[in-house]
Amino acid sequence: LPLRAGRAGGVSRTPFEPRADRDVFVLPLEVREEHFDENGHVNNVVYVAWLQDAGTSHWNARFPPEERAGRSWYGIRHEVDYFKPILPGEPAPRAVTWVGDPQGAKFDRFVRIEGADGTVRAQGRTEWVLVDATSGRPLRVPGWMIERLSR
Repeated sequence: LPLRAGRAGGVSRTPFEPRADRDVFVLPLEVREEHFDENGHVNNVVYVAWLQDAGTSHWNARFPPEERAGRSWYGIRHEVDYFKPILPGEPAPRAVTWVGDPQGAKFDRFVRIEGADGTVRAQGRTEWVLVDATSGRPLRVPGWMIERLSR
């Protein structure tokens, strides 16, 4: 990820931008009272759940049950960058997601969590592995899946 100097000498990350050749999926998110931690903003664990929800919803929206049958995705690595907290009383955010390039059975999924005003509040990258749902063994990501997730 590209890094740039932030305020007070810190380091901040550049927000992800979807590739022009990728299908972009948007998922409205729900913020509930129990999502807030003792610091008064959405807890980190909730963001990871949102990354998974975005990926699962995208998969379910683009592939009918008969194409999903016998296959499942395992999230094996999550990275989350936080930009600006989501606070109580704010309008609901949304997740914007797309996939990277497959590498055998794996590919990265990118997710931006945006506030109602469009500002990037957080972003994440999850490494997913396609598996045979019965055996749990990795399956190479077929070209027709990537075509479906492309524009």
